[in-house]
Amino acid sequence: MDYRVLSSVSKSITPFSLLLLLYIFPATETTAATANTMYKAFNLSTITFEEGYSPLFSDFNIERSPDDRSFRLLLNKFSGSGVISTEYYNYGFFSASIKLPAIYTAGIVVAFYTSNADTFEKNHDELDIEFLGNVNGQPWRFQTNMYGNGSVSRGREERYRMWFDPSKDFHQYSILWTPKNIIFYIDETPLREVNRHPAMGGDFPSKPMSLYATIWDASSWATNGGKAKVDYKYEPFATELKDLVLEGCIVDPTEQIPSTNCTDRSAKLLAQDYSYITPERRKSMKFFRERYMYYSYCYDNLRYPVPPPECVIVQSERDLFRDSGRLRQKMKFGGSHSHSQSHRKHRPGQSSRRRNKVAGGASKSGRRGSAAAAM
Repeated sequence: MDYRVLSSVSKSITPFSLLLLLYIFPATETTAATANTMYKAFNLSTITFEEGYSPLFSDFNIERSPDDRSFRLLLNKFSGSGVISTEYYNYGFFSASIKLPAIYTAGIVVAFYTSNADTFEKNHDELDIEFLGNVNGQPWRFQTNMYGNGSVSRGREERYRMWFDPSKDFHQYSILWTPKNIIFYIDETPLREVNRHPAMGGDFPSKPMSLYATIWDASSWATNGGKAKVDYKYEPFATELKDLVLEGCIVDPTEQIPSTNCTDRSAKLLAQDYSYITPERRKSMKFFRERYMYYSYCYDNLRYPVPPPECVIVQSERDLFRDSGRLRQKMKFGGSHSHSQSHRKHRPGQSSRRRNKVAGGASKSGRRGSAAAAM
């Protein structure tokens, strides 16, 4: 390893990323070119808010930047807030650089997710990244989840702790969804991969979805099982989003026959760098999962005596967990290992928004998201 390379890029790389760099590459293989390729952001085209988003609820708590390339979502004693992509997508890559609220964040949930619950209320699909706030001095945690065809009784959540402070700097959070696989990313580190298995059937999300970003009060469950609640003396709580990416095939979810245009778009999506995990990224994912994951449904044998078909049992991970899917050695960060699903049906704004044709205000496909009722 040429440590002069680390010095030259250290200003733009988190300590965890530096550790990954040391872990992944043998001593003589890392060059400046390798480091730059590995840690530069995906080559993505970003959009403005107007080009891709609409208010979901409480637009008075949504602050857009003067250039319209970033926005803030606020939570105060009156309401949380949320936005939604103006279009539905049949598979895609959805990404944003996000900075979370600071100081005391107990009871707060910031969600970045895809869903179609507004159109398919009884058999919706969903892909989640949910950030769970914490008491002062304790770090944010986050979880990923997947639902297909209304399979909320078969939640597939994993929970993790952060290796950095997400309230100090922006980090890129991404969801890849293709006909073959799903990958969750932070920056260019893959956190979780789900490969489509024939036995999953409708449990693999396959209907068109929109992209959502919300902040809301989840005091009943988010921190320490609901014991630590939102303290509004610290309001307003703000999460900031920029580098907005919505890549995918735009469709009308009510069409019975999928658009043939999506065949080419899906092929293009599958050809992108972020659609597969290289050996180097797989090492990064292994490193992350063995050090920062503290619950996985795949290792919860009490809940699933037979793991769901998409689960790939990695023995080095399995050895870290009890039959409950919880770590053998508890992490000290004020979190809860319990898996709550009831909140999924009550996320603010998700099911109350409908797409209607609006004269003079239609998007490219003639639909526009209307603001939903506040919390």
